[in-house]
Amino acid sequence: MKKLKNEAELLKKALTIGEKYAVNRGYSAFSATNSAKDKIESLYRLLVSDKLIQPLAVDNEDQPNMKHKLALWIAKQLPEGHALLK
Repeated sequence: MKKLKNEAELLKKALTIGEKYAVNRGYSAFSATNSAKDKIESLYRLLVSDKLIQPLAVDNEDQPNMKHKLALWIAKQLPEGHALLK
């Protein structure tokens, strides 16, 4: 797994956009008490079930790989030339 430039910032953006997507899909918003791990796993599973991202192999389903998948997802959604892609 090759680390992306600005992966931490891309992950933050993915969580923000992913939460809005989840709310539009009818899920309740995350509460302030939800941990980042829970948010990442929930959004990963939602995007996989909606077939917006390809699922990881079962033996590779861990937090670092889920974070990377979310960062890749949002990087593909951002317009060319976006500050986070430079």
